[in-house]
Amino acid sequence: MFFAFGNLIYISVLLVNAIAILSEDRFLARVGWSNTVSEPAFGTGSAGDASIKNKLINLTTSVRTLMRIPLIVINSILIVYEVILG
Repeated sequence: MFFAFGNLIYISVLLVNAIAILSEDRFLARVGWSNTVSEPAFGTGSAGDASIKNKLINLTTSVRTLMRIPLIVINSILIVYEVILG
């Protein structure tokens, strides 16, 4: 089997790590992916009006905000696993 369950976990953790370390000031603002543009007020626009780019910017911001502490724990577990059983 080309992809095992463990490899899929490694791939997903690496992708989330890659999203989490992106600097909004240094990188994302330069390429136009900064979340500095104000969102419309609640109820003034429909959710269908948001572009794919805006949805990806919001996803990136959410991952960077919500996954910071869990990523530290998951990375620590993976490092200990690799040191002991690797």
